[in-house]
Amino acid sequence: MNRELLIQMVSKQLKMIRAEQGYSQDKMADVLGISKKTLVQIEKDRIQASWTVVLAACAVFRDSDTLQAVLGNEPLEMITLILNDHIKPTGAPTMGGRIWWRDLQKEGHFKLQQNVVSKHYRILNEADRRIFSTFDEEDVMKEWVYLQGTAHEENEL
Repeated sequence: MNRELLIQMVSKQLKMIRAEQGYSQDKMADVLGISKKTLVQIEKDRIQASWTVVLAACAVFRDSDTLQAVLGNEPLEMITLILNDHIKPTGAPTMGGRIWWRDLQKEGHFKLQQNVVSKHYRILNEADRRIFSTFDEEDVMKEWVYLQGTAHEENEL
């Protein structure tokens, strides 16, 4: 996933998100900081939302079922991953991958998963807390190997 794809995906869902929230076009435009005319153009698929509008939508409507279903994950995490090569969250709690995630490997205290929608990767600890996320398969495998080595060293002590 990249910035352009995220813009396209969110733009196509703004009308559905607005309906989900029960907002009028006037209210939605006000929340997003755009004119009603611009919102109508986006909803009619005549233009795409700007990056700023997408950021606002992902932040304000981060709990939207529509947005999470389209992105297959938390919207703010997707933005962070797009803006950075990878993230090492501070142990953010997850649901353990019951929705949107496919287990790739489980070993020791860690679980490697891939999102079925966005295709990005994450590593969870035994408490299902996210400790690493990236779109890059090579980066996640390096981190996976590193964590397995660290866990092995701790067991030897």
